Amino acid sequence: MTTAQQPTTISLTAAAADEVRKVMAQEGELPATAGLRVAVMPGGCSGFKYSLNIEDRPLDDDVVVESHGVRLFVDTFSAQYLNGVTVDYRSTFQESGFLFDNPNATGSCGCGTSFTV
Repeated sequence: MTTAQQPTTISLTAAAADEVRKVMAQEGELPATAGLRVAVMPGGCSGFKYSLNIEDRPLDDDVVVESHGVRLFVDTFSAQYLNGVTVDYRSTFQESGFLFDNPNATGSCGCGTSFTV
């Protein structure tokens, strides 16, 4: 008997999708298969940290989700921690960057770049 993997729901806000498209345009000619890898890695002051990278194509075992016209690549390890996450982009006079609204997180560090589950 095999167990079906639950679908991974991860999304970008319109602002985050616009910023990802800007970065992809700066990267130059990317193939139609390109997208944003959203990953969780051990580390940070709270136990896990987020990672974002533009990649040419998904890996064979990636979950691929489209949000606001941007393809998101999520590896199977990260998928369990990113289900239900919304990635936003905010820019103010003092700082700018991507923010993660993660319903799976039970805590986070003061700077907001790492979390606990």
